Amino acid sequence: MGPSEEGDALIAEVRAVPPRRRRSNASGIGLALAAVAAMLLVGALAWWYRFGAQTPVEPVQVPPRVAEAPPATPSPAPAPPAIQHPIEVPREPASAPLPTLDASDPALAQGLADLLGRQAALSQLVTDGFVRRLVATVDNLARAHASPKLWPVVPAPQRFMATPRGEGEVIGADNGLRYSAFVLLLEQVDVDRAVALYVRLYPLFQQAYEELGYPGRYFNDRLVEVIDHLLAAPQPAAPVAVRLVQVQGPVALTHPWLHYEFVDPQLEALSAGQKLMVRVGSVNERRLKARLTALRAALVGRAAPAK
Repeated sequence: MGPSEEGDALIAEVRAVPPRRRRSNASGIGLALAAVAAMLLVGALAWWYRFGAQTPVEPVQVPPRVAEAPPATPSPAPAPPAIQHPIEVPREPASAPLPTLDASDPALAQGLADLLGRQAALSQLVTDGFVRRLVATVDNLARAHASPKLWPVVPAPQRFMATPRGEGEVIGADNGLRYSAFVLLLEQVDVDRAVALYVRLYPLFQQAYEELGYPGRYFNDRLVEVIDHLLAAPQPAAPVAVRLVQVQGPVALTHPWLHYEFVDPQLEALSAGQKLMVRVGSVNERRLKARLTALRAALVGRAAPAK
């Protein structure tokens, strides 16, 4: 499968669920009206034929026809929201034009290898369709579900660890170790160089965002919005209580240990991204928030607003 076919496949996978209705559990940084109307219409006609057609009907005086008013002028479409955090994309020299979105994987892979080191880029990141993966995941982190199939990073290894506590379970004290390698990788990234790579390739991220179903919207604004959303994630002081979800069905789950949920309904109601911030453990959450704060400052030149 060539780059264009891979890109088309990823677009199809992203679009398979409408952007506003993506749902599922969180884990490791979305018309029957016509049919109903037709049924009501058929039912009304059947009732009239059976009961109404046999009843004498008095003639009705039809009033003279009144000239119809001209159709109202349709209201203009709402203007797209103003850009809050514009990106000034540098001009590319003619000798090194920006690749197309469908052919951007090699350039992204090379840029990520230069930024992180080739071994780290290959072991921690999913570089095929990276731009579309990143855009879809960023957009989904503030929603109920961020599909692991679209993540631009390799999921954390080992099982989620829960420890018995009283009559239930809490997130294991060592569970955060599963995420340590990725958090350490983020801490070693030069934020200014990462933002420079992002800015140089920004037209690709913007195109992927519009393809996702947001024409007229600005991806960098969404990125900053999601960073602020993750920075607002709660930091529970006590061990977080969890429980294994009982899934009934004829087929046994292949990974039953993945199906944990928070006992606290307020935590369970969090977005996919905020749930992930809680699951990584308090130490990793503080470290991730420090990197997110630095990234935000590099993107917009100022710190996040006070909560």
